[in-house]
Amino acid sequence: MSTPQLFISAGDPSGDNATSHVVETLKKMTPGLTVFGLGGPKLKALGQEQMADSADLAVLGFWEVVKRFPYFRNLLDRCEREIAARKPSCIMLVDYPGFNLRLAKRVRRLGIPIVYYISPQIWAWGKRRIADIKELVDLMIVILPFEQEFYRSHGVRAEFVGHYLLEDIPSEYIRSPIPNSGTIALLPGSRPQEIERMLTPMLETAAAFNHKFGTKAIVAALRNGYDYNQTASAFAGHNIEISSEDSRRILFESDLVLTASGTATLEAGIIGRPMVIVYKTGFVTYQIARRLVKIDKIGLVNLVLGEKVVPELIQGEANGAGMGAALTRYHEEVSYRTGVKERLDTVAGLLGGVGASGRAARLVAKYL
Repeated sequence: MSTPQLFISAGDPSGDNATSHVVETLKKMTPGLTVFGLGGPKLKALGQEQMADSADLAVLGFWEVVKRFPYFRNLLDRCEREIAARKPSCIMLVDYPGFNLRLAKRVRRLGIPIVYYISPQIWAWGKRRIADIKELVDLMIVILPFEQEFYRSHGVRAEFVGHYLLEDIPSEYIRSPIPNSGTIALLPGSRPQEIERMLTPMLETAAAFNHKFGTKAIVAALRNGYDYNQTASAFAGHNIEISSEDSRRILFESDLVLTASGTATLEAGIIGRPMVIVYKTGFVTYQIARRLVKIDKIGLVNLVLGEKVVPELIQGEANGAGMGAALTRYHEEVSYRTGVKERLDTVAGLLGGVGASGRAARLVAKYL
């Protein structure tokens, strides 16, 4: 009997991180499992045979993807050929919908079960992709509590397993008290494009805030090839530090957080740190997005809470003045800061409890 094979397409850093927990459990459940496809360093460390460099996959924005269309078209061709040749037991797609839904259309004819882990945010972009998902995906494994009912109401088989972050973040960090350390954490994003846009305005904000209130700031730097120090050199002497240590520890040891929109907002929420969410993208991408997005909030933590509990500064508002004013309100209005903290301390409970990856792995294992 041949050993089971699993094709995984996880094209961004958060997808690589989340899926690595699932694969780790699957390998224990399914001896001899072979994993191939697209992923990042964590999946590679678990033995995934990778068909592309993860640095080439992390592209953000409509126009940015269009500029690299030939690369992604060729990668789709290669993935399709490899899946057809190897005939894995299951195809596992992880977030990354622009690529993954196109791949699903190409390989559906092969009759291989397709499982989708970490839903595309079609509840934000309208329902135009729901018909494709209903036709192409055998099981949608979702990590946000409101997604299960959304998909089921549209006839898609969906199972809520909870959020992997609850097993990724040390238990002593979850819902922890604000340390009153006088520190602000700066999280400018995970992709070089995000960091390029957000780091300088974040540093400008932190420099002014530190000067006014005697605080310090720490940039949670990722080992992704971006030269943080070159950008930060203009802010020497403003009590700003660049650290590539564990970003969750930086959050845990900080009082306030200035973060790019994304998974980091949930991390800060689970830990219980009042934050300001900022989002800034290219002009063309923003003009397209503002016409398509159907929701009034973009921060994942606000979406889970069901209301705009923490401020969101988008595009033109994501400047030094806007960020500084939002941080100042937290600093000066104790009742406001306390109220936000109390709401954030409910996030972990809304996300389904520890064990999401094990629950997801058991669902995938049925197809192996």
